[in-house]
Amino acid sequence: MDATGNGSERRGRKARRTRDTLARHAFELVLERGLRGVTVEEIAQAADVDRRTFSRYFPNKEFAVLDAVRGDGDRINRALRARPAAEPPLTAYRRAVLDWLDDPEAEPWHLRPRFFDLLVMAEEEPTLYAAFHHIRVDAQEESVAILATRLAVDARRDLRPAVAVAAGAGALLAAQAAWVRSGRPAALPEFVVHAFDALSADLLEPRQGGPAPHSTTEESTPS
Repeated sequence: MDATGNGSERRGRKARRTRDTLARHAFELVLERGLRGVTVEEIAQAADVDRRTFSRYFPNKEFAVLDAVRGDGDRINRALRARPAAEPPLTAYRRAVLDWLDDPEAEPWHLRPRFFDLLVMAEEEPTLYAAFHHIRVDAQEESVAILATRLAVDARRDLRPAVAVAAGAGALLAAQAAWVRSGRPAALPEFVVHAFDALSADLLEPRQGGPAPHSTTEESTPS
């Protein structure tokens, strides 16, 4: 490789380190002081850069705090690309999420130190939650493109990829919300399975009496 290529690689690694350092300090400071108790300038100072450098990587402190979430969307999408082509779209999405949850090297949310606390905070801080939603939507758009390729369709004309992702991402979001409110940091995989199991014909067709399976009663809530 020529000198230009080596220089480009070095700059890329340096940029990645700077971004990761800013994100790490944002995460630590916000969990220590609360979102409103931390400024962008303080995050930049902790990372030994100036405000201008911070702004090259993040539009605000909320996106810096949640930078790891973008990586999680990428990991789920990599797992989705690797699923067998014969799997139905929603099944492939579900199993991609479960593959991510089962991979300790990916540090899924329930295994990442203090990430549960951050999502509890996001439930209470509208600007943090809005940033989380924005990052999640970006990942979902990529998921739609992946499923459209699997089905050999144009996602602008065929709604199946978008519907499958919306259903799967909605199940993941419901599981996340229930997990955060449960006060049980290790229980995320149980809630995810529970939420995806709820995507059944019972949501589309009336039942002939009796309680619905996977209801939110005390007996059926994951323990």
